[in-house]
Amino acid sequence: MKQARLAELLQSFPSLHILVVGDFFLDKYLSLDPDLSEISLETGLEAYQVVEIRHSPGAAGTVAANLCAMDIQVSALGVIGQDGAGFDLRQGLLQRGVNIDGLIEQPNRFTPTYMKPMLRASGAEAPSRAVANEVRLVERELNRFDIKNRRPLPPDVETALILRLDHLLPQVNGVIIADQVQERNCGVVTDRVRAALAKFGQAHAATIFAADSRVRIGEFEQVIIKPNLPEAVAAVQALDGERLTRIENPGTGELTLAQVLDVARICGEVLFEKNRQPVFITLGANGMLVVTDAGFEHCPGLAVSGDIDIVGAGDSVMAGLVAGLCAGATSTEAASIGNLAASITIQQLGTTGTASREQLMGRFEAVQNHLTNR
Repeated sequence: MKQARLAELLQSFPSLHILVVGDFFLDKYLSLDPDLSEISLETGLEAYQVVEIRHSPGAAGTVAANLCAMDIQVSALGVIGQDGAGFDLRQGLLQRGVNIDGLIEQPNRFTPTYMKPMLRASGAEAPSRAVANEVRLVERELNRFDIKNRRPLPPDVETALILRLDHLLPQVNGVIIADQVQERNCGVVTDRVRAALAKFGQAHAATIFAADSRVRIGEFEQVIIKPNLPEAVAAVQALDGERLTRIENPGTGELTLAQVLDVARICGEVLFEKNRQPVFITLGANGMLVVTDAGFEHCPGLAVSGDIDIVGAGDSVMAGLVAGLCAGATSTEAASIGNLAASITIQQLGTTGTASREQLMGRFEAVQNHLTNR
């Protein structure tokens, strides 16, 4: 992709409107100071002392935040609880510019939350809010507390979601589906909602529909899918596991790049045959394999130096590639934008990063200069 082409695509981002459908989580960080720990008189156990609380939108909220950072109009469609976590999540989304009119509040549901205790090094100064990379240097994440709904989403809430989706579709250029909850039918993207998304995807051919799913990527139909390689392997093993016997120990151990691409091609072939929509398989540092009716294309990852934090990398890839597709990019151009976004966000330590249009262009120019001067 030429620099002028990337500039043309990025210039159109502010005119886009993308709907993010799925599981909006709250990422809640509790900073613990070990020098202030007390011993509980009741239990005799150490009582950690919280000295700072910070939170940000997670899961589908991370995708939405990435889109907003690219100056794209974003609307949210999901289900949260009528609780304090829901209030914090709504505020975090509003602060980033997300339209939250589509969020359905339910008094008998949790707002899904990843609570992350962060233990500071003894004697460490509090990290500056202005420098996110300082956080990783002075804090270590302890065992996480996950708050999720363990009961199926009620049918009346499924109906409300589908009706709101139908209402919003004429207003948007693209739909990103974020299926984060692993327990079947307990999150927003239930079997019924997934079936409705397939019908809408077929009926609205001019609208980009793209799905990301932790454990059910092989069940989506009529939409673009973006699994990572382990997710793709798991889906293909369920759909047509014999195909993977061509490769020795797929998905395990250290594979060469050639083996990784062989596994990805087989997975992409099976998933494309089932869905007949483009498949973008992310390969970590090895970039992405794009599968379309034109065949396979490998889009290499961008080399990044220094410490990295891969949390949220897949969400930034999804935001970048769907934004590109909505702007008229080819599949490989969109994949390149996704790779650019991820190369920026993984360098933002101790936080779920985002990439602006200016950063995307800056990274592209840096890569081009590096290649030219080699």
